[in-house]
Amino acid sequence: MVHYDAIDALVAGARQEAELPPPERRRQLREALGLSRAQVARALGVGPSTVGGWEGGRDPSGEARDKYAYFLNSAREKLAALEATAQATPEDGQPTPEFEPGPGADDVEVLHAAQPCVLCGQPARHQVAGFPQHLDPAACTAATASAASVRAPEPAPARAHEPERGQVRLRPGRRVQAAAPAPDLIGDAVATALSQHGGDTEAATAALVKRAIPDAMLLLDVARKGGRYDVVAHPWLPDILRKQTARGSDQIWEARPKWTRPDLPAGLHQVTSLDINGAYLSALKTHLPIGQLEHSTGGAHDRRRAGVHLITPPVWEHEDVLPNPLGSREEPGPLWVTEPTLRLLLRLSGPKYQLCDRPQIHESFTSGATENLLEKFRLTLKEARDRALAEDDEVTLEYVKAMYAKFVSTMGESNYNRELYRPDWMHLIRSQAFANLWLKAHKAHEAGLTVVSVQGTDELHVIGDWHRVFTEGRAVTEVKVKDTYSLGQAPADPAAAGEATD
Repeated sequence: MVHYDAIDALVAGARQEAELPPPERRRQLREALGLSRAQVARALGVGPSTVGGWEGGRDPSGEARDKYAYFLNSAREKLAALEATAQATPEDGQPTPEFEPGPGADDVEVLHAAQPCVLCGQPARHQVAGFPQHLDPAACTAATASAASVRAPEPAPARAHEPERGQVRLRPGRRVQAAAPAPDLIGDAVATALSQHGGDTEAATAALVKRAIPDAMLLLDVARKGGRYDVVAHPWLPDILRKQTARGSDQIWEARPKWTRPDLPAGLHQVTSLDINGAYLSALKTHLPIGQLEHSTGGAHDRRRAGVHLITPPVWEHEDVLPNPLGSREEPGPLWVTEPTLRLLLRLSGPKYQLCDRPQIHESFTSGATENLLEKFRLTLKEARDRALAEDDEVTLEYVKAMYAKFVSTMGESNYNRELYRPDWMHLIRSQAFANLWLKAHKAHEAGLTVVSVQGTDELHVIGDWHRVFTEGRAVTEVKVKDTYSLGQAPADPAAAGEATD
């Protein structure tokens, strides 16, 4: 017997899922209204990282999809209404005069319909070099202030110039002054934690370390505000950057050094183990791919781009005095390396060093890159660290260390940080730390020190007067002594040996 009623009920209850705009447009709509991910997440009953994932390409389902679609449609209608109002009533309440460009301003045009300002996201009536923005700093400042929120979103790129997925978004030169100095997020967080725990430094430190990841992401948002480039936080990634098993690893080789000198000169030697300060903090200054990685083949290396590369490494013939810059790899043949490793090998194969042959590049996954993408973020952390050292503030020191260390370690496939999914960045920053350590070892070797061991990101063991080469201290440009120990055997005393035979 056919149950027609059940079929009718099934068909009647079926519905088509709400349509969603492309991921880039989702983020643009939110930012054009000056809303943070946290604000949208609270309204939808989800977490900020979930909203970040939806803006990065993941699609919600069920009731969450309906709510998100409703928000996006409402945001689109709100922006359309703002544009219509701005078109009917110009910003100054008077008929819009034709803009007469001054000296050097021949790239300014009047827009027939207002479009979101590339700097603040609010409707603007002019565009500079093809990018809509306010010409009056006061107008842009007022719009930014009215849209201020807990998190500091990136300015929305103009819709007319929305790049395809994965491309670099280039922002025009800023024509307005900053509305206000950046808040002291680190100092405020430390003061609040100490107040909440009654001045107990251990409890305050533990609380700050526990929240280091979200605080680092907030600091990154603030540091990126007004930056020249936007980034893709959840790009498509090639399979080589994905874990092969749940608890396994991907195919990228980071060139981590684990080297000990095979033979020492004869005699008893005093060895100093040096600790390199802030290794990961310094490594934040590296060439990072901004957008989605794109595949290419051939042996050429484009220094304007960065990513990961499949190479056949050169033979290293200096293992007796210096570690292989490729790290402790035993398997022969091609392998995937990061941008810092490749650049180091290319540098060492050049006329200045001539330490190895040029590596052979087979294929690459790269994007347009800049060395300064995280520079403001890095400098903010460095300044807080320097201040903490000067004031003997161990709470801030541990908090800052946790922020940059966890920022690097959780931007891969992590359940602790879903706002930024860039395993390529994680590998590149780590590899830059390894490359920086190798260069310090080479500097010691060139200065006449005997390099005994090079380990991880920050451990360098040497024989000799290392003060001639490095400055002792706790700053990121300095080193501190971790340990001293003896190696080898003292030469036999001929006189003592002769007495023993009498």
